[in-house]
Amino acid sequence: MKRIAVYPGSFDPVTYGHLDIVKRSLELFDQVIIAVLSNTMKKSLFTADERYDMLMKVTSVLPNVQVDIFSGLLVDYIKNKSAIAIIKGLRAISDFEHEFQMALMNKKLNPKIETLFMMTNEKYLYLSSSMVKEIVELKGNVLDFVPSYVSKKLKEKLNLN
Repeated sequence: MKRIAVYPGSFDPVTYGHLDIVKRSLELFDQVIIAVLSNTMKKSLFTADERYDMLMKVTSVLPNVQVDIFSGLLVDYIKNKSAIAIIKGLRAISDFEHEFQMALMNKKLNPKIETLFMMTNEKYLYLSSSMVKEIVELKGNVLDFVPSYVSKKLKEKLNLN
């Protein structure tokens, strides 16, 4: 049986920190599905389709990675994909509290699904999509934080070309 994990998130935009978690997850699972959350309640800079496009582009060289868009309950999505685990990246204690609460709720909704917390690589400890967007808005260079394709898309979206 194939060991499939789902790495859910908004990825608004995808950063090198996200990609590091994906690469490390591939060492543990046969397939990793990056599940882009489509949530109209959450204010995102990019649409779900735009985030999907960026992820497809920047993960095209990674074997056994699938990118998808989902809405609704994560546990239902996981079950439909025959996945066995949820991958969550953690940067700080503040991330843990929220993610731990969600993991417990998901476990209550479906006891068969495990959540695997992965600590971020120390070189990405400070990195967040929000900070990347702010740097671009202030006309800063984000090539150390996101792939060049993502940087280009950020500039286009914010009309900074």
